[in-house]
Amino acid sequence: MTVVAFIGLGNMGGPMAANLVKAGHRVSGFDPVPAACAAAVEAGIEVAESAAAAVAEAEVVLTMLPSGKHVLDVYSGADGLLAAAPAGALFVDCSTIAVADARAAAALVVAAGHRALDAPVSGGVVGATAGTLTLMVGALAEDLEAVRAVLEPMAGRIVHCGDPGAGQAAKICNNLILGISMIGVSEAFVLGEKLGLTHQALFDVTSTASGQCWALTTNCPVPGPVPTSPANRDYQPGFAAPLMAKDLGLAIEAAEGTGTATALGALAAGLFREFADGNGSGLDFSAIINEIRAAS
Repeated sequence: MTVVAFIGLGNMGGPMAANLVKAGHRVSGFDPVPAACAAAVEAGIEVAESAAAAVAEAEVVLTMLPSGKHVLDVYSGADGLLAAAPAGALFVDCSTIAVADARAAAALVVAAGHRALDAPVSGGVVGATAGTLTLMVGALAEDLEAVRAVLEPMAGRIVHCGDPGAGQAAKICNNLILGISMIGVSEAFVLGEKLGLTHQALFDVTSTASGQCWALTTNCPVPGPVPTSPANRDYQPGFAAPLMAKDLGLAIEAAEGTGTATALGALAAGLFREFADGNGSGLDFSAIINEIRAAS
């Protein structure tokens, strides 16, 4: 058994922490939202009165927070996690944040006498609940091995991407592909509708041909062909449109900082930002097909 603190018990963090409890770890947690804390208590998590109190005895500290600013803020200061945690704790940030913020957070962790890993995840709420997330880890190899037993109950796959910051780099590159491909799949289905193809016929061809991709075969943007996709649940989010807009924004920020040409990425980022700020605020990112259909 490992003593684990989990800061951020929302849609992703809550079920991830619950899987750690099921695996036999002692988990103390904190979230500013009372409903998240109530659900955590039901899952066997010991909810503390503050984030600092949650990490007081922790060997491993996991964070799942909205932005790099949140991570840096909760780490820092006299009442921050770095000051409150026992010496040599393993800090694992599972948030999706800018690569620069991840590297800055790691530097703070190491300077405070702890060990730092970034481990953003892929798989959405379904994967968080099932314990089948892909974890993209940026860490020293020995630090990853030291925390592997804690990560495994949450993960279907753990990929060591390189030193601290590399996990975030892999995540934003992956989601750059995903955002672009979802728009392409959605445009193809709308075009197919205009040309008289049924959704099933187009899916049967493309899912076994060169157009095959995750956005098609797992998160298909039309109801029917993939019964488990959000399109069959009125686009209730597995991966919400505002989160895709955020991740594409991080990718474009990194592209601009490195001088990387990302014409399609920039276009996708703009489309998802407009969608997230409008009709897509509470929907799965695949619902962008409705915007494409409306504009056609």
